Amino acid sequence: MLKLSSCALGVALSFALMPAVYAKGEPATLPRSVTAGPCIEGICEYRLPNGLRVLLFPDASKPTVTVNLVYGVGSMQENYGETGMAHLLEHLLFKGTQKHPDIPGEMQKRGVNKNATTSLDRTNYFASFPANDDTLDWLLAMEADRMLNSRVAKADLDSEMTVVRNEMEAGDNSPAGVLMKRMRSVAYDWHNYANLPIGARSDVENVPIGNLQAFYRTWYQPDNALLIVAGRIDADTTLSRIAAHFGPLKKPARTLPAFHTAEPTQDGEREVTVRRSGDLSLVAATYHVPALAQADSAALAVLGNVLGHTPSGRLHKALVETKLAAGTGAGSMSMRDPGLFNVIAVLPREGDAARAEAELLRQAEAIVARPVTADEVDAAKQRIGNDQENLFNNVNAVAMALSEYQAAGDWRLLFVQRDAIAKVTAADVNRVAAAYLKPSNRTLGRFVPTDAPDRAEIPAAPAIASVVDGYTGRAAVEAGEAFEATPQNIAARTQTFTLGDGLKVSLLPRRTRGQTVTVNAHFEFGSEQAISGRDTAAQWVGSMLLRGAAGQSYEQLVARFDALKTEASIGGSLQGAQIRLSGKRETLAEALALAAQVLRQPDFPQAQFEQLRLQAITGIEAQRKEPGMLASMAMAMATYFDPWPAGHPLHADSLDESLAKLNALKLGDLRAWHRDFYGTANGRISVVGDFDPEAVKAQLQALFAGWKSPAPYAPIATRYQPRAAHRESFSTPDKPNAVLLARQNLSLNVTDADAPALSIAVDILGGDPLKSRLADRIRQREGLSYGVSAGLRADDSRSGRDDNGSLTVQAIAAPENMGKVEHALREELARLVAGGVTEQELRDAVAARMVQREQSRASDGAVAGLLQELLDYDRSMAFVIERDSAYRSLTVDRVNAAIRTHLKPESLSVFVAGDFK
Repeated sequence: MLKLSSCALGVALSFALMPAVYAKGEPATLPRSVTAGPCIEGICEYRLPNGLRVLLFPDASKPTVTVNLVYGVGSMQENYGETGMAHLLEHLLFKGTQKHPDIPGEMQKRGVNKNATTSLDRTNYFASFPANDDTLDWLLAMEADRMLNSRVAKADLDSEMTVVRNEMEAGDNSPAGVLMKRMRSVAYDWHNYANLPIGARSDVENVPIGNLQAFYRTWYQPDNALLIVAGRIDADTTLSRIAAHFGPLKKPARTLPAFHTAEPTQDGEREVTVRRSGDLSLVAATYHVPALAQADSAALAVLGNVLGHTPSGRLHKALVETKLAAGTGAGSMSMRDPGLFNVIAVLPREGDAARAEAELLRQAEAIVARPVTADEVDAAKQRIGNDQENLFNNVNAVAMALSEYQAAGDWRLLFVQRDAIAKVTAADVNRVAAAYLKPSNRTLGRFVPTDAPDRAEIPAAPAIASVVDGYTGRAAVEAGEAFEATPQNIAARTQTFTLGDGLKVSLLPRRTRGQTVTVNAHFEFGSEQAISGRDTAAQWVGSMLLRGAAGQSYEQLVARFDALKTEASIGGSLQGAQIRLSGKRETLAEALALAAQVLRQPDFPQAQFEQLRLQAITGIEAQRKEPGMLASMAMAMATYFDPWPAGHPLHADSLDESLAKLNALKLGDLRAWHRDFYGTANGRISVVGDFDPEAVKAQLQALFAGWKSPAPYAPIATRYQPRAAHRESFSTPDKPNAVLLARQNLSLNVTDADAPALSIAVDILGGDPLKSRLADRIRQREGLSYGVSAGLRADDSRSGRDDNGSLTVQAIAAPENMGKVEHALREELARLVAGGVTEQELRDAVAARMVQREQSRASDGAVAGLLQELLDYDRSMAFVIERDSAYRSLTVDRVNAAIRTHLKPESLSVFVAGDFK
């Protein structure tokens, strides 16, 4: 599946060591009655007698396992009056079975990262965890059990219905989400793709439990499921376990319902206008296009990239660079049945909507007048190919992506589509643009009768077998070594040294799948006195670095990193500059050199500066009536939690202050900041992955060690500030989802003796959105909120004791329920302080924390971040080992003493915002 290309404003478009190991690609030894299916590039299919299909993708290069169970049911299969049923059922399947009464609790105890999603054509339940035979066996047994034996009880429906409704309300806060939902409902006359999985509010609120139970019995059966297991597994053992747990499930006697509704050809332009509270203007158009299996879908995918890419796409150039729009996007949503192709533009608050709409439609519908070129198609295919290559380097990500292609008809379509995109030509792209992006096939905002309708005939999808049968795929991606990322192994493998006077470096070379490598670099400069009054320029220099450097434009720099198969992030902050690269061994040297050039020789082009300023201003204006922004701004302001005076670099600005600073900012301010502060001789660099350490060391010395900042670095000390309790409420009309933020300041540093105990205590209070004290009560029992959580911030410093710590709680709910949420939150915090935690809670929380810490080290990016953090604070892996030991040795008395010392319910400040009547 191809996503809508990202827009410049995301807020608007939200919707150990061993020999090298290779993915085998040969079928596993078959248990009795299990049959083998096709094997594609290391992924092999099997089928049980009851109809269950199984995909195994063994790969030992990362110590994780992903289990993804995909059911062939989504909102497409819902009947009239039952919209939202598939999604509601997804929630209820976490309520347990007779054998597994507390599924979230059992998963949390085992450190399983879990979730589930419902789409138009499928529902999937997925879990990822450090490779562990017992956890895998338990998870397979649990999934087999809840496939047929979930409670799906009236009491659970009554509480979960309001949780789902709150999720719906949260989605309705998004202007782009609401607009695209309305456009979909207008674009389709009869097909169920008109309805998103969240459903209609009235259906969700009133669905009879009997209907839901019947829906469950029909669709949750082995012959309607695909079980995917990927990662560090033994294929023979895993297949035997699957057969043992799922084999006893009987194949149902019923025949799955068939659907025969086909959307008729659209016969004219359509229009929808959404009028809701907010400050963000959007214009969008959507067009009917063929199903994923149909041959044109590959060319449409390339067309979406040609139009929607930032900064090279046609929409960006025509609307953003001309200031008609602050951001744009485009993309094809291809599925099992004919789907939609979308184009969208985010407009400045005072923008010319008519001109923007006209230009958006001209770019989409007049390609015949300015055909897409071969160079544009090649660049788009390069970008898409890079994304696909990155996907295939991550076995667990492939396991998740297969859900979407299975939903579109067959998992092998992932490979078929990849190969088809590689063959797309400019002629293909121009042909599909002319065939489908035409006014009579558009839903925008108007309907105009015409004497000579020009209609787009959508070809039928071929039989899936004709597309995928006999397909063999490409050679499997070479896997890396099986490195166990324990603190001891990381310490033993890592080379740490200093270049020049102050550039500290940690190198961890290892063979990785696809020869990937990650670079994290952070350079420090400036003092509190030096940067005061210049904080806006500091932030904006970082944003402008990639917008043009060393005579290369933004587009050229992005294209060069694409050609180097490197994801690059280069930026700056108040007292530093950062480089983050995720790339390949073969191109690492070129990518590093290019990144250093960007950091050292920015051009600061005026046009890009104005683009960014327009985007920033539009983004700020769009937040003025958002509940989350109002609550967070109130909490951040000086009266409550901001101890810094106006003009101090850490002062929290209001929206108006931020806008004033943006409008006053000059390009010369940025050039002066870069001249006065930037340098790379003082900093921290970590490199993890497949690289030559000697070559990298020499290159880092040459690129970074000699460039000294004119402004020596001195950290700004941060101190605990006591604050009395405060409560404030804000009215946000026409926003159906309310937000609560709460905070208590704490005197806490990471190295304090109480830090581990207090961290575990806050996890017990609200660390897991499905299993914690707050979640158990506010979400699970009372059904008041889709999301409630608590977090702890402990300060840190290289020297001295910075102690600006805090406890924070956040929740969303319907405005009429927010009072109950606040009451429950205060009661649970008071109960934690008065009664403390139990032995079982402590054991479960510590076990989950240890698994989380182990799991985080499975990612090279996370390890690179950890190594850089250790360099930042002059620590070694011994600190990590000691912290692990501190967690394991915690006692109930120690945790409860820390709670009583630090947590003060009477000092909790609360800020709420919503449409309170």
